[in-house]
Amino acid sequence: MIPRATYRIQFFRDFGFDDAARIAPYLSSLGISHVYASPYLKARAGSTHGYDIVDHDRLNPELGDEAAFQRMVAAFRENGLGQILDFVPNHMGVGGSDNPLWLDVLEWGPDSRHAGWFDIDWDPDRRYLRDKLLVPCLGDQYGVELGRGQIKLVFDCETGEFAVWAYETYKLPICPLSYAEILGDAHFALEQIGDAFSGLPEWRPQVGRRATELKQELAAAVCASDDVRAALETAVATFNDLAGANRTALPALIEKQFWRVAHFRVAADDINYRRFFNINDLAGLRMELPEVFDHAHRLIFRLLQDGTLDGLRIDHIDGLLDPKAYLQLLRNKAPWNPGNGNFYLVVEKILAQHEQLRDDWPVQGTTGYEFVNLALGVLVDPDGEAAFSRIYSEFTGKNGSFEDIVHDCKLRIMENEMSSELNVLARDAGRVARENPNTADFTRNILHRAIKQVVACFPVYRTYIDMNGTPTSGDRRDLEWALAHARRKEADLDPSVFDFLGRLLSAELVATPRSGFSRSAVLRCAMKFQQYSGPVMAKGLEDTAFYRYNRFVALNEVGGHPNQFGVGLSAFHRANTQRAKDWPHTMLGTATHDTKRGEDTRARLAVLSEMPEEWARLTQTWSRILRARRGDVEGTAPPDRNDEYLFYQLLIGTWPAELTGVGTPGADDLNAYAERLKAAMVKSMREAKVNSTWALPNLPYEEAMQGFVDSALDPNSSNAFMASFLPFQQRVAELGVHNSLVQLVLKLTLPGVPDIYQGAELWDLSLVDPDNRRPIDYTVRAALLRGIRNDDHTMRQGLAHWQNGAIKLAVVAAILKFRESHPPVFDEGGYAECVVEGAAKDRICAFTRSSGDCAMLVVARRFPGRASPDKPDEATTLLSDETGADWYDLLTGRQVSAGSELAVSDVLTALPVAVLVKTGFRKPPP
Repeated sequence: MIPRATYRIQFFRDFGFDDAARIAPYLSSLGISHVYASPYLKARAGSTHGYDIVDHDRLNPELGDEAAFQRMVAAFRENGLGQILDFVPNHMGVGGSDNPLWLDVLEWGPDSRHAGWFDIDWDPDRRYLRDKLLVPCLGDQYGVELGRGQIKLVFDCETGEFAVWAYETYKLPICPLSYAEILGDAHFALEQIGDAFSGLPEWRPQVGRRATELKQELAAAVCASDDVRAALETAVATFNDLAGANRTALPALIEKQFWRVAHFRVAADDINYRRFFNINDLAGLRMELPEVFDHAHRLIFRLLQDGTLDGLRIDHIDGLLDPKAYLQLLRNKAPWNPGNGNFYLVVEKILAQHEQLRDDWPVQGTTGYEFVNLALGVLVDPDGEAAFSRIYSEFTGKNGSFEDIVHDCKLRIMENEMSSELNVLARDAGRVARENPNTADFTRNILHRAIKQVVACFPVYRTYIDMNGTPTSGDRRDLEWALAHARRKEADLDPSVFDFLGRLLSAELVATPRSGFSRSAVLRCAMKFQQYSGPVMAKGLEDTAFYRYNRFVALNEVGGHPNQFGVGLSAFHRANTQRAKDWPHTMLGTATHDTKRGEDTRARLAVLSEMPEEWARLTQTWSRILRARRGDVEGTAPPDRNDEYLFYQLLIGTWPAELTGVGTPGADDLNAYAERLKAAMVKSMREAKVNSTWALPNLPYEEAMQGFVDSALDPNSSNAFMASFLPFQQRVAELGVHNSLVQLVLKLTLPGVPDIYQGAELWDLSLVDPDNRRPIDYTVRAALLRGIRNDDHTMRQGLAHWQNGAIKLAVVAAILKFRESHPPVFDEGGYAECVVEGAAKDRICAFTRSSGDCAMLVVARRFPGRASPDKPDEATTLLSDETGADWYDLLTGRQVSAGSELAVSDVLTALPVAVLVKTGFRKPPP
């Protein structure tokens, strides 16, 4: 089942199943076919996003019980809405005390029945971690926190279990083999039960079951006797009394466990389990194991089978060991519902500029990050690039290329947050090298340096060599690129090490018989390398470089390429033609829960590309005003010029619509907005890792930046800044509305399935997460929707009074209604560029889509700042096979007559974009 249009909902504790059920009528009226739900399987308590799942087989109780879930499902069905679920196969939440699988691993170590479910290295080079799992959850050194009483032994009288708790949050189970040591011999009943626990090895392979029985006996004994309870409490207190005679008892007990609790900074060097990126509380799953796959998919397969779900969005597909094998298994094992047909399947995948989605993956496409940047890129004026590069250099003093910044950021990530994983790769590569005399002399240090440089030079997130060991031509191309650049950057290394790595990572080492290498070891090493290069790219590029390179932050978006300043019309049409051919049902998004800026923030910032000189003059003026106000005449005090330059862009891009054109806003409004900006700036500074970091926040610098924001938005200060800023902001915002409407119509009409992020049917001027997850007022949206009319007068009024966002909502509703009544145009309709002639042809984007007797012509005006207010289209005409007949504009209700040519000025009368339809379409009654 292919969705007509999806609507992303972010579930969390304050927006659960019943809340979603209440908005079902509104979503249906808007023209949505499917709710695109964030993960709603059981996550860690208090989760704000749902990606830290602790049980794949249960719904999240914080969102509602089973009855609430069924009410939501019924409400969706009653309103003609299906569901697509965001599913998380790569990792689980493991911090705290919520995940029973992880707790079992902590309790029993390598002997746990779930030990192999997680990607754990039980035999690391750090010998003190052999058969132990590192738990880096402490905020200070282990001994310090132990002495402070933050690490304590606790007995659970309901379950009969002992565990060490850190900060009363992190549960670290004691192995039952150690229970006798705690129970002691002070009470005969406890001594007897302790003796039984000592005999657990005799119960192999039923040790776990027998331990559960003994725990129940212990709990019963404690509950039945006050003497036993008192004796046990004394025993536990003795362990926790670090000042008493037995002060070494607790550390000695901890030393015997299958875990080692440590300072969180130890994770970078010594962590011995694969994480989601560098997040210690998210542990990677070995989804390639059949038992893990079956367990994780049991509930969603039931929901697919009963028709609750029509599709899945697979989170972080690149984190899996073998994405293609996973997707094929998912297709093969998922139950088939004859009523729904095959389910819709898209993957979260970020593609490089030269990269295409694998055509042998059994999916409908991606979640649309590439479209986010295509739709924005066509609105960015490439003529402004040279000026913006100069402006950025002059304002900040920075001249480094974006490519060099990315390379440096990836190196930093590997040297700090993800160094342990690099050490393991170097160790494994060394083990492979020593299998053959011809490569046995490659030392671990040499391999470590070479691998680090190859990853830093990698042009894509990852390659996809699998257990068949045959790389595609694309994989070879990207490996060769990385190796060639790594050779040049590590010229001190013998080139033969890169030859070896090239053959290892492409599996050529075992491409012929009697190679002298273990095939399984080579392939495993190559595939683990692939699991590493992706997170390094994500952390180095998206979460570091994007916050350092502030030349033009509209381009600094997930899946984006900040060094590509705009997309030409020919490239735009070529991308759409290719998508219509190869991935006609891929998802098209312009905002997600991960995007760095709101979709309308980016569209507004795109206007700046058309006026670089004015922007340069004003930023210098603003800087002089604000720094002088703070007594920094020389301009050398914090914040630095790069952070300051980012602030001005965020200020222009996210200034609230309701505060535009009203003069200087009131103090309450400015204070509320300032708090959002300050939070975004703190996150940006910490992600950039230049002046502050998450691990070691530079609070004085951050306070200086926050003070700078407060100073700029202080209504009681001199109004010189506001007098300069507000008129320019208003002009940019009004032009930005034009860009927003064009971006919106492109998403709703181009080949693919449009997705609307929650609340973005009105203006989305969000800052970075968590700003983009603010509560949505659906009452306001539903009321606006009820009052919408699609006629010329209403649209003109909507554009003139754009601040409430009603015009954006009207465009969404009009086009989605047409999609609903004419699905073949979008499901099967081709895509064709419409030829544009005339003086303004580079500013007009036009294309047709048609099926059978129905045709649609979309005409959009870009670069609104360059257009003449009186004659924006300068006698520009459209030439198309679909011209020569009367058209009906979905947005304004106007009839447009045409001969062999169609004048753009006759089309774009009320709005900067038009959606014309003809033949087979009847104008709806008023």
